[in-house]
Amino acid sequence: MKKVGISSQKELAEKLDITKNQLSMLLSPKFDPIKSNARRLCEVLNVTLDDIVVKEQLEMYLTENVLDMDEEQLLDHAHDSNDFVNITNTVPIKKYNVVELFAGAGGLALGLEAAGFKTLGLVEIDKAACQTLRKNRSSWNVIEDDVIKVASSGIRQYLNTETEIDLLSGGYPCQAFSYAGKKMGLDDVRGTMFYYYSKILQELKPKMFLAENVRGLVNHDKGRTLETMLKVFSEIGYEVKWKVLKALNYDVAQKRERIVIVGVRKDLAETHSISYKFPEPYGRTLVLKDVLKDVPPSDGASYPESKKKYLDLVPPGGYWRDLPDNLAREYMGKSYFSGGGRTGMARRLSWEEPSLTLTCSPAQKQTERCHPDETRPFTVREYARIQSFPDSWEFYGSIANCYKQIGNAVPVNFSKAIGLSIIEVLNRI
Repeated sequence: MKKVGISSQKELAEKLDITKNQLSMLLSPKFDPIKSNARRLCEVLNVTLDDIVVKEQLEMYLTENVLDMDEEQLLDHAHDSNDFVNITNTVPIKKYNVVELFAGAGGLALGLEAAGFKTLGLVEIDKAACQTLRKNRSSWNVIEDDVIKVASSGIRQYLNTETEIDLLSGGYPCQAFSYAGKKMGLDDVRGTMFYYYSKILQELKPKMFLAENVRGLVNHDKGRTLETMLKVFSEIGYEVKWKVLKALNYDVAQKRERIVIVGVRKDLAETHSISYKFPEPYGRTLVLKDVLKDVPPSDGASYPESKKKYLDLVPPGGYWRDLPDNLAREYMGKSYFSGGGRTGMARRLSWEEPSLTLTCSPAQKQTERCHPDETRPFTVREYARIQSFPDSWEFYGSIANCYKQIGNAVPVNFSKAIGLSIIEVLNRI
């Protein structure tokens, strides 16, 4: 703004002929930058769309922890072997049940089903994701509604059963809390999705709960957000364990890390002298050539010619630094001079490596996941394979919506491993 002589957001809003509130929405990280006002914003500030988008994307992906690194650079979280349990021979001694919130396209639910859980209900607000769930599992009770309404009304009325719940699962969005003058109990986190997850947990009082989230939750707001969540879970009545796990360790050909939070109801933990342990890594690593054999044909996104001409020159396993310097400068623009490796930009994957973390959009400048041999993003079915969905699992909606559903999902095999570690505890209750 200073470069073009604009001193305030109010002045910028006037030049754009919009209100200051509209400008605030336009500058929000959640705003879709393809809309027309963003084009006008670029014109007034005399910048390109990438000049605005790259910064926001970098901030977003740092939060989501999907900026890509070589495997040896990935944070190797220190752990005690006592934190883990071998699930190789774990089988449920009965059919356990589960209720899921924020169900999405069913990656977590499908993995828990494979582990031995019966799904009693799944809450999801996205229409396309609900259609995906219903078409693939007509027997599932898909609750297509806002979790706020479900929590306010009481989830029991949606379940058609009064049976005790074994597990509540789901991945609520990570949101900041306001800490000023608050003790940070359950009442202090009202208005966040975490609050509604916690209210339903408080209502159902299942034997155990499972929550998963982006790895960035660990350091979100200097760790205070996670600390508050753990405190609330404890106040509701649960012994809680958390750890950042790599999906790569559980038959998923993808460098994806998630924080996994699991709780056991305190009365059960004390009565049976039990505590939860995370699934022990399998000791093997899958790469793309292991999971992308004979993939069924499907639709997929494509790169514009303006991007394709650069990616054509990148070798398997390479990225923008493998381009001739003059072309790298052209492609990267101002990002060429910013810090960090930015190894996800102009990135072509190799058959001999796991995929980088899949995102909701396979063709953006920060999220390129170029096919090893062909200059194109992975197709919808290739995306699904990398997330360990079976080929029989169909996704409904536009291509963009399918990518979003798959990118947001918890990998199925990863979910199964976590489910078996939970069953190991339920078997002892």
